[in-house]
Amino acid sequence: MNDVSRSFRGNSNAARDIAHHLHPYTNFRKHEETGPLTIVRGRGIYVTDDDGKEYIEGMAGLWSAALGFSNERLATVAYEQMKQLPFYHAFNQRSHEPAINLAEKLKAMAPVEMSKVFFANSGSEANDTVVKMVWYMNNALGRPQKKKIVSRIKGYHGITVASGSLTGLPHNHRSFDLPIQGVVHTGCPHYYRFGQEGETEEQFATRCAEELEQLIIKEGGAEQVAAMICEPVMGAGGVIVPPKGYYQKIQAVCAKYDMLFIADEVICGFGRTGNVWGSQTLGIKPDILTCAKALSASFLPISAVMITDKVYQALATESEKIGTWGHGFTYSGHPVAAAVALEAQKVYDEIDLFGHAKRLSPVFQKHIQSFADHPLIGEAMGIGMMGALEIVADKKTKASFDLAAVGAGNRVYNHAVARGLFIRNMGDRVAICPPLIINEEELADLFGRLRQSLDAALADLKAEGHLKG
Repeated sequence: MNDVSRSFRGNSNAARDIAHHLHPYTNFRKHEETGPLTIVRGRGIYVTDDDGKEYIEGMAGLWSAALGFSNERLATVAYEQMKQLPFYHAFNQRSHEPAINLAEKLKAMAPVEMSKVFFANSGSEANDTVVKMVWYMNNALGRPQKKKIVSRIKGYHGITVASGSLTGLPHNHRSFDLPIQGVVHTGCPHYYRFGQEGETEEQFATRCAEELEQLIIKEGGAEQVAAMICEPVMGAGGVIVPPKGYYQKIQAVCAKYDMLFIADEVICGFGRTGNVWGSQTLGIKPDILTCAKALSASFLPISAVMITDKVYQALATESEKIGTWGHGFTYSGHPVAAAVALEAQKVYDEIDLFGHAKRLSPVFQKHIQSFADHPLIGEAMGIGMMGALEIVADKKTKASFDLAAVGAGNRVYNHAVARGLFIRNMGDRVAICPPLIINEEELADLFGRLRQSLDAALADLKAEGHLKG
């Protein structure tokens, strides 16, 4: 054990965690000093730590726990499936009923007609698979140069070598030697930050499409650029909702250059935007769709890639030529995960979860917009049951705080945790994305705690001289 963890002596959870556990998305030196916040149980929208303190999980874990943190039906289905068939694979034409049933269900739910469903274990694996599909397809079609994929600055598509390259966030690239060759990034469609003075939202959307086309031409046009991937609403980049007309314009550009359009529905899928799919909310017609997270209500790891017949036929032809499609995971369509995901969809249908989310969305967005006049908030943005608040030093100029020296977003996060609320700060942009089962009373409590946290951060910033008045 490193000496800096000496304050966590003995056999406590914190001491053992510091000694043995390497965490994702973590400053390891800081973790050695402060240790983990260990969660031991969940109930509805709440989770409880090992000191007995309860928190509203205002981020649904990681944008994902649609049914919250306790559901007996899903636990029972997992147990029953484990007793019957705890594991089997899908390699070499083998199958099992849970995977078949779930694939059939997802096709019936898809926002456009889909041909086949491929299963993986995470959004990262699903999007990594898509990169290989795009390359494989264009080899099948005799277009070996048509391989480049366009993503967006501030987009988030995962953390494998390929999906991490698609991601457009600096921390996912720095010191990892990413992005890989063949992945290029176009601009972020965030009007508040990137709209020019005097430019309307429609004009901004038009400029985004024009810049996309210029990038495609620069990268070799239709002969070399194969696809574009987009989250309908950019999640980890800050809950960024593109302006009206944006997707219509960029999809037209992609069609002009014979590019596939890939919808990353890992966060937006299964009711989060007020419809089953973010593609329905934002007017997207994908050739490929990826989903994960709420697919199983996050009770077990599973993800899916849905493809149109155009994509499938190319893959099928090339697999016949080679003798196989040499891609897959041991746990692709794992029977227990698939059974739980299918049961989650049944629960969603029976309790009308998507209808509940759609009905509650205006209430959620009213809460988000109520922060627009707060002295710290430059932008209050959201759609459906997700939203974000951008913390600024000056509302008129949109000037930001010095992120490293002030850490305003992190202050709000810490005040929220102290008040029993988990949110997520992405720099100085604070996101809220609760379990979809949340009700109006619980929403009011969540946003009440958030307002207290913002007010406390405001008082700190004033007292330290970072704000005037």
